[in-house]
Amino acid sequence: MNSQTAFCPNHACPAKGQTGCGNIRVHSRKDKRYLCIVCKKTFSARKETPFYRLRHSEEFFVIVVTLLAFGCPVQAIVKALDLDERTIADWGKRAAKQSKEVHEHLVEKPKDLREVQCDELRVKMQAKVVWVATAIRTRDRDSFLDVKFPSRVIPG
Repeated sequence: MNSQTAFCPNHACPAKGQTGCGNIRVHSRKDKRYLCIVCKKTFSARKETPFYRLRHSEEFFVIVVTLLAFGCPVQAIVKALDLDERTIADWGKRAAKQSKEVHEHLVEKPKDLREVQCDELRVKMQAKVVWVATAIRTRDRDSFLDVKFPSRVIPG
């Protein structure tokens, strides 16, 4: 357990969401609980994760969510893994909520990109027109161009 990566999930705590500030201590290694020294509340290491109050192992949860993500029918998961449909639906919602929060934190957070190169492509199809747009930070583009790709011979 690493208290430097944990944060207080208490909405009323002034230190909510802060990591690496020294405000979190290990409360119980056996029960995997932390203590916030600012608000004096204890919380589970799984709090604010999809694994919170889960009665199955994390590995089993990940297997079920992976099957859902790859389009495996719910009835097949029910039959193969002996789970209830409601459990699978709940786990799918938990995983979706966590994915949304991670996306908002890592991708949607405003960043100083400095310089961005954009390009677009217009494709005329039989029944419609489709636009494809890409954008890349120029610093990333330059490092991407340094990558050596293996040449492939396409049989003719």
